[in-house]
Amino acid sequence: MRIAAVLVAAALAAGCNNADGARSGKINVVATTGMVADLARVIGGEQVDVTALMGPGVDPHIYKASARDLDRLRAAQLILYNGRHLEGRMGDVLIKVARKKPVVAVTEAIPDEKLLEPPELDGHYDPHVWFDVSLWAETTTVVAAALAELDPAHAALYHERARVYKTQLLDLHADVKRELATIPRKRRVLLTSHDAFRYFGRAYDLEVRGVQGISTVDAPGVKDIQEMADLIGQRGIKAIFVESSVPRKAIEAVQIWVRRKGHDVVIGGTLFSDAMGDKPPTDTYVGMVRANVRTVVDALR
Repeated sequence: MRIAAVLVAAALAAGCNNADGARSGKINVVATTGMVADLARVIGGEQVDVTALMGPGVDPHIYKASARDLDRLRAAQLILYNGRHLEGRMGDVLIKVARKKPVVAVTEAIPDEKLLEPPELDGHYDPHVWFDVSLWAETTTVVAAALAELDPAHAALYHERARVYKTQLLDLHADVKRELATIPRKRRVLLTSHDAFRYFGRAYDLEVRGVQGISTVDAPGVKDIQEMADLIGQRGIKAIFVESSVPRKAIEAVQIWVRRKGHDVVIGGTLFSDAMGDKPPTDTYVGMVRANVRTVVDALR
């Protein structure tokens, strides 16, 4: 009887969600990460109602959908996700939901030749494309097309918003290049909790290293920590960075090892990597990018 009651409640909740969306006249969009949700809000405007499954500080590599998330996915009219295996544990769920409604990977418009294919990913691409703003700009067309297909009456509006936002992102890309170029070349070394910043390094001419690999599924070992500590001592690096969505224990362990070797390194600040912030300006993609750049420049310059 208890199980039956739970199933009925879930069905009623799903029905209410659909009814609310119908009454509002807005498209019910569910996005996985904050970055993807921000895309949907900018391009969808007042025509959409967007929910992000993963909030501030949440690591998408290890995120597992809750019962509430499953209800939201069932009630959604459109599901947007990053793709390229970022949402590793949600892959099977997204495949099942895609049999009944549009489920779109926003990175699908980015040509493979522009993507990084690290050998440790066994033939898969690095999913952290938003760190190169010029690549993230290409996702705007995918979101606009998905919304236009669901809502042809406002298709021109979605495509125009995407065009304007893409231009803004390309301007931001140029700004980021100019700001990071003010760091003396020998100091352009970005050391972080996990290896998420390769696109950032390639686009903006920084050497990047992470204590652990591209995914955070496997915790870093003592060898990883010692190797980064050795690099810091050899290169005279003055600052390392923690990430908002990754525990800071590994970076703090590096700092301890560096001091044991007779050197010193400071934690230069917190970077937003796999999740945005919870308050302005870091609760938008543009604000998050600008905050990250300011943190890096202040610490390394």
